[in-house]
Amino acid sequence: MPATPTIPGFRHQRVPVAEGVALEAAVGGSGPPIVLLHGFPQTRLMWRHVAPELAADHTVICPDLRGYGASDKPAEADETTYAKRTMAQDVVHLARALGHDRFALAGHDRGALVAFRAGLDHPEAVSHLACLDVLPTLDMWEALHGTSAAVGFHLYLMAQPPGLPEAMIEASADTFFAHFLDTWTKDPAALPEDVRAAYLRASRTAVPSIVADYRASAGIDTAHDRADRAAGNRLTMPVAVLQQDWGAALGFEAAALWGAWADNLDHTTVTCGHFVAEEAPKEVVRALRALLARA
Repeated sequence: MPATPTIPGFRHQRVPVAEGVALEAAVGGSGPPIVLLHGFPQTRLMWRHVAPELAADHTVICPDLRGYGASDKPAEADETTYAKRTMAQDVVHLARALGHDRFALAGHDRGALVAFRAGLDHPEAVSHLACLDVLPTLDMWEALHGTSAAVGFHLYLMAQPPGLPEAMIEASADTFFAHFLDTWTKDPAALPEDVRAAYLRASRTAVPSIVADYRASAGIDTAHDRADRAAGNRLTMPVAVLQQDWGAALGFEAAALWGAWADNLDHTTVTCGHFVAEEAPKEVVRALRALLARA
């Protein structure tokens, strides 16, 4: 088996964050802490260009999320196992175990949904928040309608009760996960073969937990977002959002949707593909540094 690529100059730690759950994390640098959360169908490796740049003056923590990569993959006992609220608590416990009660937080895709939930649930811990190429869960579901929703077919597939989606995906896992790696990028060179192979290896061995993560987004995560919206809860820390112009195709104004959640928002539309940190790492580093400089 080929060696899995790593984040240059980072050490790896396995950190217990909940009963029976430990996260594998790459840690590097020194200074104010920032936690970087990966998306689907990826691992912490997606930060391999961004993390070393930030590590010049920050402590950078890149975990594999619960259910992904080398982190533990608990069985889906109930809808809370992979709720973003649970996964956000993992991140807070991870940072605290590494000596950081307060930290900046950036997430991409699924990791951005965890980061969003952490910002709402733990404002005392999250000093700055960045979300890459995603909408909050409730807004995402409300934006999908008609034939344009076909782009999110995987959301509907993995929302089904346990059994069917897992069986269908496991029957052709590499084809399923490769579809997203291949169609969501505008620059194939951004995902070299060794990295692409590492993502496929990690994903094919995590089908039940990945499906459980998505299933939670069609149920308990939406309920949590709806409750926060009804209560008027908002993100109070500085927030940066970088995302493609999905609204042009799906008929929504992304900045307005995010503005309904964030008091201090900087929203940027990017021209690269979905894998922003790999296709446009310099742009991501600039945006994160600008965010960290905000009060």
